[in-house]
Amino acid sequence: MNTEHPWVTTPITTDILRGALDVEHTAYGLLPHRLPAQARQQIPDDQLAMAEAQPSGVRLAFRTRATTVELDTLPTKRAYRGLPAPADGVYDLLVDGRLAAQATVTGGRLRTVDMATQSVELREGPPGTARFTGLPAHEKNVEIWLPHTETTELAVLRTDAPVEPAPAGGRRVWLHHGSSISHGSNAAGPTTIWPALAAAQGEVELVNLGFGGGALLDPFTARAMRDTPADLISIKIGINVVNADVMRRRAFVPAVHGFLDTIREGHPKTPLLVVSAILCPVHEDTPGPLAPDFGDGTVRFKATGDPADIPAGRLTLNVIRAELARIVEQRAADDPALHHLDGRDLYGEADYAELPLPDELHPDPAGHRRIGENFARLVFGAGGPFAASAGPPSRPAV
Repeated sequence: MNTEHPWVTTPITTDILRGALDVEHTAYGLLPHRLPAQARQQIPDDQLAMAEAQPSGVRLAFRTRATTVELDTLPTKRAYRGLPAPADGVYDLLVDGRLAAQATVTGGRLRTVDMATQSVELREGPPGTARFTGLPAHEKNVEIWLPHTETTELAVLRTDAPVEPAPAGGRRVWLHHGSSISHGSNAAGPTTIWPALAAAQGEVELVNLGFGGGALLDPFTARAMRDTPADLISIKIGINVVNADVMRRRAFVPAVHGFLDTIREGHPKTPLLVVSAILCPVHEDTPGPLAPDFGDGTVRFKATGDPADIPAGRLTLNVIRAELARIVEQRAADDPALHHLDGRDLYGEADYAELPLPDELHPDPAGHRRIGENFARLVFGAGGPFAASAGPPSRPAV
């Protein structure tokens, strides 16, 4: 610590918080949420409740000369019964947009899930501190990206120089919804989940509504997106619908239309991109549900549905991709700002051969980078639906 200056203690407020749609005041501090309170009241299961409270894409943003920064937090870590304990979540600190330091917080609560029975055990634990030292002493923009898979209650920010909220910066706001892959499963840290990588290359502000297991065309998620300020919107649909086996083709098609209709109520002309699933061989032509397989001591996933049921309406990734392409083509005749992207253009057969899915469902850190780079090139690049020529920013950062 720089002993020439006393600590400056800054309470966590929404002035320095980005990427969250709501906050909850707890006994410890401030808990960021990625769905608003009204939506949370309609969540039907613990999985989505856990996922939306994990701050994927949520960060503190401030301006300071501080060389030492401390953030007091109370994390809730997630573990699965029978599997090794997860590593502590990573806090990424960026200086003027570049990764400058990382930290972890030990302790905290531990939420252990039994995947066989879906029972949950919660063990209490102490809060901790993420500490960053040796930062440059000049005036700079600092962001602290919170661990993307750890629920994180925030208490106070301590620095050896005053802080003020970072300026909005004039960047366009990109609102994205997807599954655990968009949430960041298996990514190395919060700024290396594929949406964060794509946002950095596209020079946009990310609001990430990627929810592990939760991209199921829920109406409350559509309403949250409808009501959230955004300049660019994307929804990635497919893998959760198949692996949860929650609907058939008859229900799926109207649900997609309804989801898009709801978003368009609040964003009638905003560029809107519909993205299908990346390649996932176990579900390309085999319906769900998905089941964990612990045969070799690690978790892998397998599809358990019967392809013979496809003519009767059971869904696979190939069925969903065809339906999404058809739906977008139909609607785009009256909605020129609506676009489609086949997820296999982000991660397809060649990518799977080079960077296979370790558990047959989620990409590894290199896979996240590949998806992020491809999305940035195809979507934010020249001629893409989110290219800078698509329009200037019209709203402040969330």
